[in-house]
Amino acid sequence: MLIFERKYMKEYKSYFLLPAEPHDVYNALTNKRILEIWTGEEAVMEAEPNAEFSLWGGSITGMNLELEENRKVIQQWYFGEQEEPSIVTIKLHPDKKGTSVEVRHTNIPDEAYDNIVEGWEEDYFGALRELFI
Repeated sequence: MLIFERKYMKEYKSYFLLPAEPHDVYNALTNKRILEIWTGEEAVMEAEPNAEFSLWGGSITGMNLELEENRKVIQQWYFGEQEEPSIVTIKLHPDKKGTSVEVRHTNIPDEAYDNIVEGWEEDYFGALRELFI
């Protein structure tokens, strides 16, 4: 009798308000030099579909799937030998106080979920907020 171990994937969705115009936020997400400034680490990034990227000195790696200038970034994040891709969708919405950012991250491995949530809330958007203050 075969017993299959099923890995459960989680999803994260949140909103962040950044005190900057969507153009500036988009550049901070897709421009290698600006990424290195706010992350404080080496980055590899080309603002093109199908371009692989690396953030925080390789802590986050993946591929840009879709880029809509000043509006949306869709990426696949790599988690080892994961069968289903982990997809990150970041949507930028103009707001009277700057930019409302909607983040949706799907297919997060169970064992990585808490770390990913903390990373989004503290490292990623905490650092971005500091960039624009």
